[in-house]
Amino acid sequence: MILRLTEKNILNKLGGGKAIILLGARQTGKTTLLRKISENLPDVLWLNADEPDVAALFEAPSSSRFKAWFAPYKTVVIDEAQRIENIGIKLKLITDHLKEIQLIATGSSAFELANKINEPLTGRKWEFYLFPLSFAEMVAHHGLLEEKRMMYHRLVYGYYPDVINSAGNEKEVLKQLSDSYLYKDILRWEGIKKPDKLIKLLQALSFQVGNQVSYKELGQITGLDNETVEKYIQIMEQTFIVFRLNSLQRNLRNELKKARKIFFYDNGIRNALISNFAPPELRNDTGALWENFLMSERMKFNHYNSKWANTFFWRTIAQQEIDYIEEYDGKFFAYEFKWNPKKKANFSKSFIQGYTPDDHKTISPLNYDEFLL
Repeated sequence: MILRLTEKNILNKLGGGKAIILLGARQTGKTTLLRKISENLPDVLWLNADEPDVAALFEAPSSSRFKAWFAPYKTVVIDEAQRIENIGIKLKLITDHLKEIQLIATGSSAFELANKINEPLTGRKWEFYLFPLSFAEMVAHHGLLEEKRMMYHRLVYGYYPDVINSAGNEKEVLKQLSDSYLYKDILRWEGIKKPDKLIKLLQALSFQVGNQVSYKELGQITGLDNETVEKYIQIMEQTFIVFRLNSLQRNLRNELKKARKIFFYDNGIRNALISNFAPPELRNDTGALWENFLMSERMKFNHYNSKWANTFFWRTIAQQEIDYIEEYDGKFFAYEFKWNPKKKANFSKSFIQGYTPDDHKTISPLNYDEFLL
């Protein structure tokens, strides 16, 4: 089994009197991880909320009923907890009245689970995210040399566990995963009325990876108004398909205001949406694949290592640009992503003078491991 980096973070928080909430996209390994963790926990009750009789247990909640059901157990795991209506209030009842029980809940859709638990469970939970497998996790699994040899493959097929475990069948697995995203998580949401246009929007975002995104332009492509485009993108963020990178705009007059780029959590899902699994050397979007790969892997690295940074890209009206910027502890760190190691980045003098970054680097296939480990 590939060791997940978030495992140690969860283990460190067990037994502290708070609920453990594990969020992430479908098929990232949440259930597998918790099965492994629960093997070493005492008296575990495992409940799968996908099963109707399990969901029915929570229909008329009360502290006395929960005590009667859960009294024999030290650990209660509720898998796919977003299936239970008003789940936050019910988790609060358990944590408040059964303090001797370690409660653990998972959810595959942040808009269904997190938005319903944040207020009821304020101060009562530790929240964790599980992403597709990461570069760092695979390096720990089979070594840096082997993982670097797989770089071209990862750029195309990504890091979903089923993809990594299905050598030779990556395309089929990714198509199934992308359909699962679209039809099980997003399209079932009651606010989605135009699934064909949502799919067009996802495909349009796939083609614009690494570029600034205009809601107006996306609306023209898909036939949606600007507000609906923004709403759909927010849902995609909440279902762990894409994430947003906003522009840095503080000091300089000609900086772009309210600009954003949108990246996919996984290269494989992005390529499945546009049905392009050609190898990097035969593509015209390899630079975009490289930028998406580095962005998603850096996001995982920061999260798993509790590195709380503000993240941006930077661009001016005069087309000066820096791919990625982190700000933490009052300091700026700037990065340019280059697929061709021979291309050296020219960091804007106006940016250097305006923000005085502590460091600025070009990240290429020659040194990307230093950026991700």
